Amino acid sequence: MSRTATAPTSTALSARRVWTRVRGVTLVVALVLIGGIALATVRSGEAHGALDPRSADPSGSRAVAELLKARGVTITLATTLDEATSATDPASTLLVTTPDLLTGTQQATLQAAMARSTGRTVLVGAGTTSLDTLAPGVTTATSASARNLAPSCALPAAVRAGSVDLGGERYLTSPGTTADTCYPSDGLPTLVRLPGPGTTDTVLIGSPDILSNDRLDQQGNASLALQLLGSRPHLVWYLPSLADTSATNDDTPDNFFSLVPSGWLWGTLQLAFAALLAAIWRGRRLGPLVTERLPVALRASEATEGRARLYRKADARDRAATVLRTATRTRLAPLLGVARQDAHSPERLLPALSARLPGTTADPRSLLFGPAPADDAALIRLADQLDALEREVRTS
Repeated sequence: MSRTATAPTSTALSARRVWTRVRGVTLVVALVLIGGIALATVRSGEAHGALDPRSADPSGSRAVAELLKARGVTITLATTLDEATSATDPASTLLVTTPDLLTGTQQATLQAAMARSTGRTVLVGAGTTSLDTLAPGVTTATSASARNLAPSCALPAAVRAGSVDLGGERYLTSPGTTADTCYPSDGLPTLVRLPGPGTTDTVLIGSPDILSNDRLDQQGNASLALQLLGSRPHLVWYLPSLADTSATNDDTPDNFFSLVPSGWLWGTLQLAFAALLAAIWRGRRLGPLVTERLPVALRASEATEGRARLYRKADARDRAATVLRTATRTRLAPLLGVARQDAHSPERLLPALSARLPGTTADPRSLLFGPAPADDAALIRLADQLDALEREVRTS
């Protein structure tokens, strides 16, 4: 009786099968890289950073720069300390967008230029790092988020501008320091003006919101920005940068890697190569994804009830109330003409709701932004009241 010999079956993947598996991923990666390079090439001459007077991005400041030019103010953009100090004169305003980026030597040089210019200096977001040198007698407290604040001071520019969007750094002035303190947030000012000899003064702004394109048209932001930056015929717009050669010394290392011993670099490279090999070794054991139909269809109501039972089991009334309020605010915002990103801001949502429902008996602030319910009955009442409020808005 004869036997037919059969060739052994190899379990190793052939080059063709490997390429079949990875060609989709390779194509996607190649398209992403090509698209990124093309986009970077196209936008390389247009993209600028925050508070850049050339930038039309939401965080840029092109809008306020154009308004200042229309009022006859000439703007000189400086990206180095030498450019900023050489362009500053008695008839100019010096705007420093991020003073905390300056080194101690740069701050001392800038302070000397401020004293010589006898003009105005505006420091945006100055913190502990720069205040000791650029604004002696002023310290910072904990920062606060930007929100609409009233002037609460007699500074003419603030009185004329009215309420503006400010926040960020909050300042404390030392006893005996002469200063105008405006726009307090929880009792501490977010704008401080320090008068100097003659026409010299220094203005501290806690946050850059009044200068950004996306907030310039809100409240009195444009008015305050134009008054602070347009009081002199010439504005020096200084954008500090870590690439400024004046920020480096002769003994400063060229880059971060010069501080790392060579042995650590080679060791890290070997570990990275080993990790890549391990990933390839483990990845080749995985087969293609297989879709599997669920044995039953799960209704959305069952998922909702299951989550509710979990909240009840964990006694998480606060979490449940937060979910209900967040969902209601998200649905109400487009009905009231409020931007989706402002749906959870009481300063934006509540005025629009009051304008739509001036005669409602419910307390919108308590319903939409109130504390957590004390018991399950209060949670049920909250859900019913939120439902009624939404129906009332939809039918108004």
